[in-house]
Amino acid sequence: MASICVFKRYEYKYLLTAEQYFAVLNEIEKHMAADKYGKSTIQSLYYDTDDYLLARRSLEKPMYKEKLRMRSYCQAKDDDEVFLELKKKYDGVVFKRRIELTAAQAEHGLFDCVRALPDQISKEITYAIDMYKTLAPKILLLYDRTAYFGKDDESGLRVTFDTNIRYRMDRLTMCGGTDGKPVRTDGKILMEVKAGASIPLWLCRLISSLGIRKTSFSKYGTAYTIEHDNIFTEVKQVG
Repeated sequence: MASICVFKRYEYKYLLTAEQYFAVLNEIEKHMAADKYGKSTIQSLYYDTDDYLLARRSLEKPMYKEKLRMRSYCQAKDDDEVFLELKKKYDGVVFKRRIELTAAQAEHGLFDCVRALPDQISKEITYAIDMYKTLAPKILLLYDRTAYFGKDDESGLRVTFDTNIRYRMDRLTMCGGTDGKPVRTDGKILMEVKAGASIPLWLCRLISSLGIRKTSFSKYGTAYTIEHDNIFTEVKQVG
């Protein structure tokens, strides 16, 4: 394990048309700097119970919800870093605890590895593992992301754009390729605005002027819904 991280911030999501995307991008580049890695493929492997309790709770939009996921910023090899994250959201505020592991550790005896770590974050993750009892890898989300950061490092502002959002329920590994079924087919781009405090006025004005509305779109929840509907349809046809 190389590092332990804790985040607390506000996160807002918006679905953009291509026209809105280019208008936002034109303005954002005046105020923010692009991630030095450019566009990258994010992989997020979600853990859930046998009956998908965490996915169902997420779709219900409760005051408090949490998710456990493994995240990689590339198609990982054994020695590459991945992050096990416990993400909690309460009353609009996102709290994220994560520990860094190697892909090999994530593939072999992950929960035992976490239990053996002495730090507080690992204990919190272990508590979640024990509480939900049947947690296991369920759905792998993949998407192509471009990220921008506030030029003022103290602002904590981050804006990301996700395209080609896809998922799969087999090959639940960070090392199994980046293909998957589409989560969206309408061509819209997911913009996420993340800030430690308030969103800057220039960005608020930009979003308002383009008629962009906040959404509660959940990648994981949507993928679960697609599969749930498919299973229901198949059962109905057989019946």
